[in-house]
Amino acid sequence: MKICFATNNAHKIEEVNAALGDKFQIVSLAEIGCHEELPETGDTLEHNAFQKARYVKDNFGVDCFADDTGLEVAALNGAPGVYSGRYAGEPRSDERNIDLLLENLNGIKSREARFRTVIALILEGKEYQFEGIAEGEILENRVGEKGFGYDPVFRPAGYKRTFAELSMDEKNQISHRGKAVKALIEFLTQGKF
Repeated sequence: MKICFATNNAHKIEEVNAALGDKFQIVSLAEIGCHEELPETGDTLEHNAFQKARYVKDNFGVDCFADDTGLEVAALNGAPGVYSGRYAGEPRSDERNIDLLLENLNGIKSREARFRTVIALILEGKEYQFEGIAEGEILENRVGEKGFGYDPVFRPAGYKRTFAELSMDEKNQISHRGKAVKALIEFLTQGKF
């Protein structure tokens, strides 16, 4: 089955393809001729995910899924949340986002956080939603070279290593996106749509 993953983020496509295996053929936005930035103006992860998926379906007529992910830090009342990718403003920069996060957590002992991914699927005219959560904590310094985004400062619960120290396979087993994709895959393979 061919489905478009509505993202321009090569890291996300790589992670999802690794999790999907060969059960489905995932096509990128570029492969369906979509080269513009997708709208992402919602104030929740759910709103953004469905906004992107509906845009692709409405403008390109392709079944698709889109995700939105946020890092939610308890001591910051859930921030940066839906604004995780642009936390430090424009131009977007993982390094600047991490710098601002660490600055805002300076001196705070309680550093519990979670990554949350929402996937919106539009398939054969119906809409579905899936969610994945990875609990953990924010470290005081970056550790590791793998991954992207906040991975170097996020240590998942029960682990001694950050997301940026785990292999892609290890990360997919426990990550927010891995869990959301697993729920998506279980739904698709059951064929109850």
